[in-house]
Amino acid sequence: MAKVLCVLYDDPTDGFPTEYARDDIPVIDRYPGGQTTPSPEALDFTPGHLLGSVSGELGLRAWLEKAGHTLVVTSDKEGPDSVFDRELPDADVVVSQPFWPAYLTPERIAAATRLKLAVTAGIGSDHVDLDAAVAHGVTVAEVTYSNSVSVAEHVVMMTLSLVRNYLPSHRVVLDGGWNIADCVARSYDLEGMHVGTVAAGRIGLAVLRRLAPFDVTLHYTDRHRLPRAVEEELGLTFHESAAAMVPHCDVVTVNAPLHPETEGLFGDELLSTMKRGAYLINTARARIADRDAVERALRSGRLAGYAGDVWYPQPAPADHPWRTMPHHGMTPHVSGSSLSAQARYAAGTREILESFFAGRPIRDEYLIVDGGGLAGTGAHSYSVNG
Repeated sequence: MAKVLCVLYDDPTDGFPTEYARDDIPVIDRYPGGQTTPSPEALDFTPGHLLGSVSGELGLRAWLEKAGHTLVVTSDKEGPDSVFDRELPDADVVVSQPFWPAYLTPERIAAATRLKLAVTAGIGSDHVDLDAAVAHGVTVAEVTYSNSVSVAEHVVMMTLSLVRNYLPSHRVVLDGGWNIADCVARSYDLEGMHVGTVAAGRIGLAVLRRLAPFDVTLHYTDRHRLPRAVEEELGLTFHESAAAMVPHCDVVTVNAPLHPETEGLFGDELLSTMKRGAYLINTARARIADRDAVERALRSGRLAGYAGDVWYPQPAPADHPWRTMPHHGMTPHVSGSSLSAQARYAAGTREILESFFAGRPIRDEYLIVDGGGLAGTGAHSYSVNG
């Protein structure tokens, strides 16, 4: 029997919910492009309930324990004395979320001598050292597409929030004020602007499709060019690189995975080429943007706004400069963890585990590392050293 170590974020501060704002969520059985949503043999949770926190347990406990497996769930993941580090050496499976990542470093993977599978409940597996996973024969899988549209909706929300100066205007109301000029002095229309995405995969393309009705001019860069039919449908302009694209854009949104080619991409040099007063939205990974360069660009006026939900490390320390820099719309890492998304990635996590325990192949689109190399979605999206 196997030991499954699951790292999830803490429960709400006022306790685990006993009721919810809605009675149900829409049923979605296919994603854009035709990929089917997760299809486990059964579910032991109610879709639309909180599953991603420690008491939610991704709905896994009853099923795993009935099958004779051990499930350990914790939010304590930092430092050598954390529950995660204490439980890791004899864990067969680690499950983690991008929103509260359990960093599987080379040292931790080396110490986890029984580890066979690392599952990302969601999308984005850069918290796992993929080189070390390859070297140690650890399979890495994620629930591809499970929250791509969730993140895309968050990008659109943040874009409008920055351009229309929504958050400061809302603050005026909360503070009991009514000064219209304070609200509109930094407010613009999105209509007519040039918007570009760094990467046009599942999330980036979903962002482009959702922004097209706003009558904007759309740009993208990606190492895999989109089909001509899609470019023509959305009126897309392709650029060979981010450096070639960003000088043309009023809004830039980052939707690329973190790997050696993207780490630190938005530093002082690239930011200096952006239009003065441009907006940058990053819901991909924090380290794609240089932390201090972003703050400098906001304070100098090179950027009119920065928004996102990704930080490094996560959780971000209280003194992280992105908490206090001007003209930002940051949130904790929540874009892909709506209750709707949780239902899909919890179901996908169970589907992956069902396949693993039964000795069946895991869906190719879920695979990042398998058989000693990049596989499936990982071969398309990531790179490894050596």
